[in-house]
Amino acid sequence: MKSMTGYGKGVAVKDKRTVSVEIKSVNNRFLEVSCKLPKSLMYIDDVIQKAIKSSVSRGSFDVYFSYENLSDSAKKVTVDCALAKEYVAAAKALRAEFRLEDDYNVTALLRTPEVVSVSVPEDDRDLVCELARVATADALEKLNVMRKTEGDGVRKDLTTLIGNLQSYLDKAKARAPQVVADYKKGLCARVKELMDGYEPDEAKLLNEVAFFADKADINEEISRLYSHIDQFKAICDESVPQGRRLDFLSQEMVREVNTMGSKSNDITLTGYVVAMKNEVEKIKEQIRNVE
Repeated sequence: MKSMTGYGKGVAVKDKRTVSVEIKSVNNRFLEVSCKLPKSLMYIDDVIQKAIKSSVSRGSFDVYFSYENLSDSAKKVTVDCALAKEYVAAAKALRAEFRLEDDYNVTALLRTPEVVSVSVPEDDRDLVCELARVATADALEKLNVMRKTEGDGVRKDLTTLIGNLQSYLDKAKARAPQVVADYKKGLCARVKELMDGYEPDEAKLLNEVAFFADKADINEEISRLYSHIDQFKAICDESVPQGRRLDFLSQEMVREVNTMGSKSNDITLTGYVVAMKNEVEKIKEQIRNVE
């Protein structure tokens, strides 16, 4: 089991080029990947997107990318000699016209606008993409280690919660048959009290009890909830992403518990139902962080 929250950083270096990829992930019902890339490197977006989507199933991922090129071909200096000649000629003309001291040297010429330009040639895209793949894979490996560690903690909590739910369900199952017997006993006592000690009509009494038993019958809900609990435990033991299926099962658990509550006409049974609702809500809260 993996959590959807994690962080990982990967670095790849080759030919004096360094690519760094940082990935942060948080909860999300779906899979969303957002890459923070400079415009000149937007062609890497698809590489990173594919790498992440092949490794995870859901969550919100922010990817921060940095690239450093220290190779000899990283930058190129170009001198506009024609423009430089014009500046030198203009300096000489000014010196002659105004009889000024000429301090126009090479350093000053290099600082003159547009005489010298620095350009960055188009980089080796294949190499940069390969470095991005390696760095992303490294970041994902570290991210998944953190997600697995947090996921183990979530699984432990879910195991405890599902055990609590089953414990209350066991108590509800044991109490359910007694509800009808208590209803019959209480009904007989009230009827006798109203009839001043006369014995009630047994047939009518049995019909009323049968009607109540049918209305209050929760055996079907109990059976389905046990089935959901068994499926839940089995899914938790799987190595593939479980979040969506566990989320679906938790919704079905809510449905069964709510139906039990609507049928309950017994204070003890209602107490168990309330306790089960509480455990299911805790389960749903934990599942929100499961991949």
